[in-house]
Amino acid sequence: MFRIEHVYWLCGTLLIACALRDLRLRRFAYAAFWTILGAALLGGDAVQAALDAGNALPAQLAGAAVIALALIAGSGKLRRGADGAAAAPAANRGNALFVPALLIPLGTLALILLQPYLHVGAFALLDPKQPTLTALCLACVLAAAAALAVTRAPPLAAISEGSRLLDTLSWAALLPMLLAMLGAVFAATGVGEAIAQIMATLIPTDSRLACLLAYALGMVVFTMIMGNAFAAFPVMTAGVGLPLLVVQHHADPAALGALGMLSGYCGTLLTPMAANYNVVPVALLELRDPYAVIRAQLPTAAALFVANFLLLYWCAFR
Repeated sequence: MFRIEHVYWLCGTLLIACALRDLRLRRFAYAAFWTILGAALLGGDAVQAALDAGNALPAQLAGAAVIALALIAGSGKLRRGADGAAAAPAANRGNALFVPALLIPLGTLALILLQPYLHVGAFALLDPKQPTLTALCLACVLAAAAALAVTRAPPLAAISEGSRLLDTLSWAALLPMLLAMLGAVFAATGVGEAIAQIMATLIPTDSRLACLLAYALGMVVFTMIMGNAFAAFPVMTAGVGLPLLVVQHHADPAALGALGMLSGYCGTLLTPMAANYNVVPVALLELRDPYAVIRAQLPTAAALFVANFLLLYWCAFR
């Protein structure tokens, strides 16, 4: 079975390989950064096993590694866009270059749909606990193989080009991973309940329009802070969506959740914290203005928010 642990091991191995390339090129800060992160991914099971056995030292070492990553990133040694030249041009491949990119989403979807049939006896191909992530990893492996075939590059090109891309993105490559955990941390620490108390004093809770506007705008603002609508959703749902809209004003939970997430995505277009969309393109395209992507997306975000709010009001209370 291809388990979620194998995904972490594969990512950790790739990071260590990239670190070795940076070390050979005497890019010591990059090498240290990717080595620490790769070791954390490779040693995650050992840390959990030590915690289960009552030994907190490995977890403390992992915390020290996180601090070290922050210190290296804050030192200014990791400059985004520092290695932007591709090693092997592939402009003459035409539309075939889209094949590896499309294999990732289509391959993931196909593996998920075929999951019930991808087994031999008791042996299943995908981890039943994390089928989406394991399918995504396998699709990425297939896409990498397809990219090598399309570009006719040697296998080691996947490592060198992956290392070049990671160095170009620098510390911003970590933002999606960190922000994905932020919503769970906020929910566990009671931020949703605190938001509910603040909203109860700031808005007229007997007005469903005011509550709905607070929910939609809150999704946008928290998404801008966290960089991820998935992280903002549990906070705003626990603070405003469930107690004020669903329980008090009897809003439709399905419509509220779906369109509330779409409202949060408007905030994704407006924040540098959404590194995948607004920081990565700036680094890859070597734009001079770090906020060029956000400026271009601002009118779209405003129009989408208005449309989403009108749909939200109509669908949640019809």
